[in-house]
Amino acid sequence: MISGFLNLNKPQGLTSNKAIQVLRGILKKNGLDVKVGHLGTLDPMASGVLPVAINRATRLFDYMVDKEKAYLAEFIFGADSATLDTDSDVTFFSGVSVNEDEILSVLPSFIGEYEQIPPMFSAKSVNGVRAYDLARKGIEVELKPKKVKIYDLKLLERVGENRYRFDIVCGGGTYIRALGRDIAAKLGTKAVMSSLIRTKSGVFDIENALTLEQFRDKSENLADLIVPLETPLPRLSKIIVNEEKKLFKLKNGLHVDIERTSDETENTFLYENDKLLGISARDNEGLLYIKTWLI
Repeated sequence: MISGFLNLNKPQGLTSNKAIQVLRGILKKNGLDVKVGHLGTLDPMASGVLPVAINRATRLFDYMVDKEKAYLAEFIFGADSATLDTDSDVTFFSGVSVNEDEILSVLPSFIGEYEQIPPMFSAKSVNGVRAYDLARKGIEVELKPKKVKIYDLKLLERVGENRYRFDIVCGGGTYIRALGRDIAAKLGTKAVMSSLIRTKSGVFDIENALTLEQFRDKSENLADLIVPLETPLPRLSKIIVNEEKKLFKLKNGLHVDIERTSDETENTFLYENDKLLGISARDNEGLLYIKTWLI
């Protein structure tokens, strides 16, 4: 079974789920009938890097939730919409003028952690129901703020009246639409997002991302495009086991006494010689066990 990742440049206008199903169809047509999942949803209006997990790689989701992401985003100040972007009806306010100096004066206040309230039209769960489903029914709920992390926030250029482009580097779980809303609030107005391109997600960047059309064009070499399981988790250390008795116990779910390595991380890649078995961890007594199987 082949497992790993593909770096998809999602087109604007498709949901993330639709995009990976189209990709799965391309793979299946060329002899790779695989299970797929994506890491970090992009809204239909957004484009850019969408890492796609294949087969056992979907088991790595929980290890990748806090990965760093980068975006190019455009916001229109002096405007508002229900979805905080231009995918719904936009109301423009007269008499609003926002300049570069005003924006630059508030950006430093967002660097680091801040409490961000998710948009009503988001996938946040409220008593088991998605917030966007409630919003579509006109049901207002109070979403709890969540700490998000902004590593870098640059104003790049003015692209139109009250319309500006930003370069944003942030942690997982950050809503860029909500960031635009919050920047505007500091300026005494509102804002909507008019464009969003994800340029990086963890180790995946847009320079190496392929469009659906490019995947079709490379159909004869699709297997060669798959990124190995270990690549997105470079911070995990490695433990190699080659003793048959210990391997037998590990493979049967038992905890084994194996010496710690000098650089051992909390979770580790576990290898049988050069074959990746899974991700291992230690119990309260320091014994090693396989936490997540990858074969």
